[in-house]
Amino acid sequence: MPTLSRRHPAAIALLLLLGLFVTGTAYSAVAPKEATASVASADSVANGKKLFVANCATCHGANGLGIDQAGPSLAGVGAASVDFQMGTGRMPMTEPGVQAKDDLQVKFTDEEISDIAAYVATLGPGPSVPDEEYTDGSKGDPGKGGQIFRVNCAMCHNSAGAGGALTRGKDAPSVQGVSGKHIYEAMETGPQSMPVFNDANLSPESKRDVIAYLEAQQEAGNPGGNPLGSLGPVPEGLFIWTIGLGLLVGFAVWLGQKSA
Repeated sequence: MPTLSRRHPAAIALLLLLGLFVTGTAYSAVAPKEATASVASADSVANGKKLFVANCATCHGANGLGIDQAGPSLAGVGAASVDFQMGTGRMPMTEPGVQAKDDLQVKFTDEEISDIAAYVATLGPGPSVPDEEYTDGSKGDPGKGGQIFRVNCAMCHNSAGAGGALTRGKDAPSVQGVSGKHIYEAMETGPQSMPVFNDANLSPESKRDVIAYLEAQQEAGNPGGNPLGSLGPVPEGLFIWTIGLGLLVGFAVWLGQKSA
């Protein structure tokens, strides 16, 4: 009678470990790369907490979890959101409103903003400040970036990036002259009414292409003359009807008087 083979008791455990190893290796190979900068030091986090309590806790709370009717929780917004909001002068807000304005002066140094961002990053996982490799438009493809921008961004910012009006007193600001880092952070964090374009739906390379397109638009200038705010056919049509047609009427009146 043949001897029946017996399975070793540890065989199942070894198979499970092997399966987990293969799964983890495969995921790390196909997962999108994160365009993140270096990890902040403990001193940076500690200094950032002091600055946060002194300048931000009034609205966002001493623990950063928000205050009703004052400011939202910052848990999970990440360092990129802080760097964008404070680096563009939107935060701290001088007065409450439907949206933070970007025409204010930046109130903190780059180092202070970095420290506050490092502290907020400890409140919960969120987008990190992007690495310079992905914010340098010279390394991107303006052609691809233009396609992405026109499909996803032009309906609010217009095709030239000059901005436009939204509902309820809000507006899509101009992105002309904005640094590559802040453009990347805006796409990654989705400030205010803007949607979020994380690495799962728009890769770091694609975000860099968008930056390249906007920089190319700015370098090209306006060979056709005055851009009239780059707001498209509306101001151009208004110019024709008011200035152009007015000149024609004046010229016709002048000819009539001359022939009389």
